[in-house]
Order: sequence, then C-alpha cells, then structure tokens
Amino acid sequence: MNRSTVRGWSRGAALALTAGVLVVLAPATGSAAPTTTDAARQAVTKAGEQLQVLAEQVNQGTEAAAEQQAAADAAGADAAEAQIAVDALAPQLRALALSGYTGSTRARIAAFLTSGSADDLVDTMSTLDQLAAHADGIVAQVAAARDAARQAQATAAAAQAQAEASVADLEAQQKTLEREMAGYEADLARLSAADQVRVQNVVAGPQLTTADPAPAPTAAAGEAVRTALAQLGDRYVAGASGPDAFDCSGLTMYAYAAAGVTLPHSSRAQSTMGTAVARADLQPGDLVFFYTPVSHVGIYIGNGQMVHASVPGRPVAVTSVDKGGYVGARRVTG
Repeated sequence: MNRSTVRGWSRGAALALTAGVLVVLAPATGSAAPTTTDAARQAVTKAGEQLQVLAEQVNQGTEAAAEQQAAADAAGADAAEAQIAVDALAPQLRALALSGYTGSTRARIAAFLTSGSADDLVDTMSTLDQLAAHADGIVAQVAAARDAARQAQATAAAAQAQAEASVADLEAQQKTLEREMAGYEADLARLSAADQVRVQNVVAGPQLTTADPAPAPTAAAGEAVRTALAQLGDRYVAGASGPDAFDCSGLTMYAYAAAGVTLPHSSRAQSTMGTAVARADLQPGDLVFFYTPVSHVGIYIGNGQMVHASVPGRPVAVTSVDKGGYVGARRVTG
C-alpha cells in the first residue's frame, strides 16, 4: 500500500484469520477518496474499527506463535529424552558384540561336541537358551528405543518448522499493523478537531470526565478495577500491556494480573474464559466484549461504565459500556 490520498481514505480492509495465525488484508474494491467532510469522517471511523480487529488478531497471533514454540520446545525435549534412552542401551549392545555370541546354532553344535555327558549337555543348552533370550531382549530394546528416538526427532523437527512459520506470519502481520496504524493516525489528523472527537466517540465511546465505580463483588475483581482505573490517561499502543501504555486486552491482562488472575493477551481468547454474564447482571470486574468476532474488551466498573484502551489518539478512559458493538460479558473471578 502507498501513502496516496486514495490509500489514506480507503482503508476498508477485509480481515480474515486463516490456518495458523496468518492475517490477510485485502483492500476494499471500488473505494475512492471522499468528496465530503462527512464521508471522510465515516471513512476514518470505519478504519478505526477495523484497526481494533487487526490489532487484536496480531495479539492472537502472538499468543498462538508462543504456544507453538512451546510445543516445539516440548517436542525437542522428548526427542532428547528418547536419544538418552538409546544411548543408555549402547553399553549392553557393545558387551553383547564383544562376547562373540552370534547365534544359538553354532553354540549348540559346540556344546554337543564338547559335552561330557547328557546332563552337561542339557545344562549347557539351557544356559544357551537363556543367553539367547537375553541377547534378543537387548536387541529388541535397542530397536524400539531407536525407533522411538527417530519418531520423536521427526515430530520435533515438524513442530519447530511450524513454529518458525508462525513467527514469520506474525512478523508480516505486525508490519501490516504498523502501516495501517500510521495510515489511520495520518487520516485522523486530517480531520478537524471536532471531527476527530466525533470519530473517537464512535469508535471508543464518549469519554466520561469522572468515573463512578461501584463496590466489587470479590477482592480480585475490586483489585482489577482499581488497577485499571489507575491507568487512566495512559497511551494506547498496539501490543502493549503496561506499565505506561496499553491496548485493550493488554489493559485487562495487566489489571487482572495485579489481582492474581492470569489472562491471555487476546480479547477473543479472554472471551472464552470464566462464565457468561447477562447485560442486566453485570458486576464490577466483569470483562465486556465488543464486535463479532470479538476484537475489543474492557472492564466493567459499575453504573453502566467501563474502563478500556481503545484506539490511537485516545488514552485509557472511562466510557459507557453501551457504546456500539457490545456482544457480551464474562466473569473471571468467583
């Protein structure tokens, strides 16, 4: 994408999450530079909403890439353990080779020719059978351990290749996000101050000058709300999770970490945690989600308000929970 005016005003990107963590952006077809102030404002508003989707998909990709690398590391550890098992059997295999035992037929002939009596022959044959069984057991163990090591090594190599592919996809996503972020900020700056406020009010909700939190139902929820409110005024930065800059899921993750609750850095992943809560039953500390698929999250603080990080140019703020796009809530504390 270039920085032409048409490019700046036509960020109607189609966002799709494909296999793995790849995000594909396709430019909107038939779009052109707006001819009125109202059209320009609408175009920037749409770009801001799409930017939230892309930023959270990058977060989701980051989580997925980390999980795949962890899986690759675990597979590598399994392969190392399997090789250790093979190596542990090597001394027994070498001892067997040095013993000169090459099979029961030759040994049985020698026993028959050298035995002094029938009893000696029976005893010798019995001993040879035991030695053969022992040797066969060692060989079988080595073969099984070797096969297990080869399979573990193949699994580890495949897992590492997948992890490296995910990282490459993620790097491409991050570059796309950086371009789109810069374009959005440039487009927003072209608007008048009043229109900038209008755009941000649609995308992020009207900013409230005072917060009116209600008592939280649990100590953990109360700590999360207090921590989130302590970040009011901090910058929005895509991918940030504190202590002085945040994106939406980075803020909720940071707030709940202070309460001893671990959340992933992804609004969509957070939307699957805890238990669902109806709009009428919201309590302070509940996570509130927006858009389909989920691409934004905030923390409900009571009295119809939430605290959240939303888009570039708008710091962490308190707004109404009833801003556009509300799709549900989850409670992640007891």
